[in-house]
Amino acid sequence: MVARSTWCFKAAAFRAVILGAPASGKGTMSSRIVKHFKVAHISSGDKLRHHMNSGTELGKTVASYVLTGKYVPDDVIISMINIEIERVGDKNWLLDGFPRTLLQTEELQKAHPVNLVLYLDVPIPTILERVKNRWVHLPSGRVYNVGFNSPKVPGKDDVTGEPLSKRDDDKVEIVQKRLEQYAKANEPILTFYEGLGILNTFRGNTTDELWPHVKDTITKFL
Repeated sequence: MVARSTWCFKAAAFRAVILGAPASGKGTMSSRIVKHFKVAHISSGDKLRHHMNSGTELGKTVASYVLTGKYVPDDVIISMINIEIERVGDKNWLLDGFPRTLLQTEELQKAHPVNLVLYLDVPIPTILERVKNRWVHLPSGRVYNVGFNSPKVPGKDDVTGEPLSKRDDDKVEIVQKRLEQYAKANEPILTFYEGLGILNTFRGNTTDELWPHVKDTITKFL
């Protein structure tokens, strides 16, 4: 595992982004960060799924994109994220699943400047194997992975005891398509953040392997 850090200053507030391919463990890592450092967690995926499950107008708009492995249009997701960040107010926050395009990255930096970026660089074969074993509690967005982050009771959510489900967008063929899109879109985002001196890259296969290095990076930043 190699961690590469390019940031060189401390900031008054924690305005962070966690990046990584679909199923790279961003959600699990985010949960650990939120629990350990007491920061607000803004997950674009969770917010979008909430709207889809609730049948809101936004949910109807994004459903055709998400369920076919496509990304939501920039203007729609940017507007939603800006609203969510404004709701958080002055609290420290961590963005998970956003930005995903260079335009989103640039617009975020203009409206709500990010000062720390955590990039989880996980091998594609590891991601595909993880997707095959991933289950989710849809109402809360809690994610489990059999053999890695297994539920205490097979097929049941740890908190509510309700049944777990497979996401429609977790089908291997959809994930493969998303990985191709991600690889193309991610490089300019990394270049942008590296140019700002705030990019930190962590390479490995599991959250347990990467967590000590992520925790150390955030601790030093704060």
